[in-house]
Amino acid sequence: MKIKVYEYKNCGTCKKALKYLDQKKVIFEKIPIREAPPSEKEILLMIDKYNIDPKKLFNTSGGDYRELKIKDKIDSLTKKQIVSLLSSNGNLIKRPFLISDTFGLVGFKEEEWNKIF
Repeated sequence: MKIKVYEYKNCGTCKKALKYLDQKKVIFEKIPIREAPPSEKEILLMIDKYNIDPKKLFNTSGGDYRELKIKDKIDSLTKKQIVSLLSSNGNLIKRPFLISDTFGLVGFKEEEWNKIF
């Protein structure tokens, strides 16, 4: 798998992340997260292989997160329910969501990304 970056075109954080990758001359596939959210398999990979807490995958500042009252439900959701919810609604996923065969990153924190690139 090459590097996939799920992003939203109007997201300032995504723009910073894409600029960062371009400056580092990283080759990646850009995917619109709202239209084509990560698959269940990719979300599970992020959780299991890259040891990312499923709760950290949520875009907690998004409208869908608030409308669906996920904050009130998150502690009672199973991993399977979380994966299903995220893979069916890209608006719920923290972005950018970057995944490859060897690493995964959620959100853009340059110091974290510098460890990989």
